[in-house]
Amino acid sequence: MIQLTRLNGNNIVLNSDLIKTAESSPDTVITLINGEKLIVRETCEDVTERVLEYRARLLAQVARRIPSLKELQPAASLASLDLGNSLGAKLLPTPISGKLNK
Repeated sequence: MIQLTRLNGNNIVLNSDLIKTAESSPDTVITLINGEKLIVRETCEDVTERVLEYRARLLAQVARRIPSLKELQPAASLASLDLGNSLGAKLLPTPISGKLNK
């Protein structure tokens, strides 16, 4: 979520994942994925910077919560195995271009 300022001075908090485009005309017009348009005081560069800062903070939080790579590798290996059959483990199909191999 990023904080922006409407032209009337009111602050808004926007889910940055909903932004489709931002353009200057000369005011900054943000178009959301649902077609709604917001006009804000910040420049396109400011909006872009706030989105990047927000996403960097999210990634940093995720990175702090992930166990070390050494601890993560066994779990990642098991995630690609089907351990539910009685004949032993087999590899699950790997998605390619959104489809499963058969």
